[in-house]
Amino acid sequence: MDVCLSYSYHMDDEIAKFIRRVNPPRVVIDNEVCNNVTVIKVDSANKHGILLEVVQVLTDLNLTIKKAYISSDGGWFMDVFNVTDQDGNKVTDEIVLGYIRKSLGPDDSSCYSPRSTIGVKQSVDFTVIELTGTDRPGLLSELCAVLTDLQCNVVNAEIWTHRAKAAAVLQVTDEETCSAVTDPERLSQIRKLLGYVLTGGSRSRRSREPKTTVSSSLDETYADRKLHQLMFADRDYDEWENSVGDDEDKSGRVIPDVDVSNLHDLDYSVVMIRCKDRPKLLFDTVFTLTDMKYVVSHASIDAEGPEAYQEYYIRHTDGSPVKSEAERQRVIKCLKAAIQRRVSEGLKLELCTSDRVGLLSDVTRIFRENSLTVTRAEVKTKGGKALNTFYVKDASGYQVDAKTIDSIRQVIGQTILQVKGGNTVLKPSSQESQTGFLFGVFKSRSFVNFGLIRS
Repeated sequence: MDVCLSYSYHMDDEIAKFIRRVNPPRVVIDNEVCNNVTVIKVDSANKHGILLEVVQVLTDLNLTIKKAYISSDGGWFMDVFNVTDQDGNKVTDEIVLGYIRKSLGPDDSSCYSPRSTIGVKQSVDFTVIELTGTDRPGLLSELCAVLTDLQCNVVNAEIWTHRAKAAAVLQVTDEETCSAVTDPERLSQIRKLLGYVLTGGSRSRRSREPKTTVSSSLDETYADRKLHQLMFADRDYDEWENSVGDDEDKSGRVIPDVDVSNLHDLDYSVVMIRCKDRPKLLFDTVFTLTDMKYVVSHASIDAEGPEAYQEYYIRHTDGSPVKSEAERQRVIKCLKAAIQRRVSEGLKLELCTSDRVGLLSDVTRIFRENSLTVTRAEVKTKGGKALNTFYVKDASGYQVDAKTIDSIRQVIGQTILQVKGGNTVLKPSSQESQTGFLFGVFKSRSFVNFGLIRS
């Protein structure tokens, strides 16, 4: 039986390669047909996940998708994207255009293969640590302090918080060798101590127990895909318990308008999305549908104004539409969660300085001591420089005080820490709200003492 299955998978792969050779992908980039956008047309043999591959390439290049028309019903995939660069201009950089042609054209050999594991993974350059669990005050500061104490340096990281959940993907190196941690005992210690921090030193009946594993293989899934998968696995899409109305949740975030209905005569389910536009919105919705094993047969995207309108005609991989009201509600909740996870609340702070071990731990400690919480963070290291972005808000939920920011900048350095985007007015949140506490306030508690901390 094993031999037959292996042979079947091998044949399927060979057939897919044969179809690709006979009908190679065709990429056409046109800067003449429209006055203010670049038009990218992609034709290819159809396969599950190909739309996500195309959107991933455009997203990685930080291109803004103004409009899109997708048709992949049957054996052929046809896409048209109207895109601009980050400044709203046509894409004219030949290096970027060449990358698009190579990535989406016949020379591309990538294969979309979603996998989801949680824990610590190795590569030659760094060790990847994936974390997910219940959000609470001071969590990231404790995690970073543990890594610093274990002589690990955080070189890259993405951290999201959403509805009392926290997820992070961190790339760390050994302080001495500046490469991946390879000692099995040390990896086991990292897993044990970080797991202890995630549970707060105890187990709560209300929270899902964090899972940590150690693997010698590197998962090449993108960080944003993995963060979606981690939060999905932790069921952050469950019913909003702290909602205050139909338009916004307890933290003040506007809830996107999502509806799913069936076209019984055509065996499609139609997904309608209307929400405020933002970068990577299309990727987040397409990834969610793909990861939930739905096939997008047709789609229309319009994001030329402040709001984005997305319409998807979807089916299961077996060709059937959404089958029940429970499934319909699950699709709606999962899409709403996927849209909101990446929403950036608060004041944007950018830090640029020389990288060193413990830098992230020190910065988050300073934020915490000044009563700031961070709702999202992106940490990058390039050429020995740390390029970090934080979205912060006052622990009480009100607008961040300018004096507080000035005090923090004096401690860290006026030129090192810059304020971007101006102040953001935030509505006060209830003391019972559990959202947005990843970098929350907890003073007079040692990093080494991982005692109980409750939001």
